[in-house]
Amino acid sequence: MARRSRDWNEGLAQDLQDPTFAREFLVAAVEEGIPLRQALGKVIRAMGVKEFAEKARMASPNVLRAIHPRHNPTQATLNQLLRSVGLELSLSPLRKQKPKRKRAA
Repeated sequence: MARRSRDWNEGLAQDLQDPTFAREFLVAAVEEGIPLRQALGKVIRAMGVKEFAEKARMASPNVLRAIHPRHNPTQATLNQLLRSVGLELSLSPLRKQKPKRKRAA
């Protein structure tokens, strides 16, 4: 089974090199609850750190630092990385939720 998993990861890595696929991957990952930096790290490593850094117009060490769990990138830094695949951070209203029933005490 290890071989099947490796083949799947290699195929995903090839697909993530396409900016359109990478964009859809990031949106879907965030919707599924995967942390943005974790998903973005997968995209960056699949594209190649140097190549992604050139697209993002950042130094390679800064790109790696931005996705490292110990660092806390600014919104501007995340937006600079996301623009490479045609995305940006934004806020949107929550979908209307059903009101919670009150329980009798």
